[in-house]
Amino acid sequence: MTDIEPGWKTYDDFALGIGTNRLPAEDLTGTSLKVRTDSGLILECAFGDADQVSWRATGVPGWEDAAGVDPYDAVAVGEHALFVDLPLVSRPREALTVISSRRSRRALVVVSTIAPDPTPGEPQVRQHFWPGVVGDGDPAPGSPTPAPTRDLIGHRFLHRYSPNHLYEHVYLNSERYCWQCLEGVQRGHGDVDLTSTYKFDEDLYVFAFREFRIAVASLFLYDMKGLTSTGRFLGLTGDGRAEHTRSGAWISRLGEVEYPDVQPI
Repeated sequence: MTDIEPGWKTYDDFALGIGTNRLPAEDLTGTSLKVRTDSGLILECAFGDADQVSWRATGVPGWEDAAGVDPYDAVAVGEHALFVDLPLVSRPREALTVISSRRSRRALVVVSTIAPDPTPGEPQVRQHFWPGVVGDGDPAPGSPTPAPTRDLIGHRFLHRYSPNHLYEHVYLNSERYCWQCLEGVQRGHGDVDLTSTYKFDEDLYVFAFREFRIAVASLFLYDMKGLTSTGRFLGLTGDGRAEHTRSGAWISRLGEVEYPDVQPI
């Protein structure tokens, strides 16, 4: 069992149905994807059918000559981006996600890992972000490398995941955001958690958060032109099992603030 304070909902409590408003999945049957990251990781994926991918990775600690056959989930986002998530069965406490652009050939690889045991004061699910390039060639000339951004600081959004899931997000600084549940089983609950935000391309942002109270982390690709989010959660259920959950929402803007002099971190 996971340690949850009285009255606080577990991951499996709130996650049920949270993928209702997600964009439709893409079938990548017969295609392949290769990404080279600045960290030295080389990832190669061959999509055998609509549900399964053979993959191989090498080049970084913990992923030396790693390989597996696992499920995958792919979603086309915006005009040129692809969100590909591997909820790994071969490495059950990990998820491997690739966001790539057909236009710029830029990519961002994110690895999410549930630590064996909780550490006081730290999220139990950790994430690593590795910018890279699709294929063996160079990225499109003039295309920016996906990088940490402060663009969302001060913004306030509503995220409607389903008729029964409505959350408010307030982006406080470069490391933390505040959330509260307005509708759903977590109604009245809220917290401030650790985040990472990358600008992937124009109007496209990769947003991730890692919770303190329960062992769960998320990863989303925001399309701020189409006002959608596409992503997934990885965490421990109430009985201690690792679980992956697809998620997605419609985004509504509530407003933003500008700091006149001293800026948040």
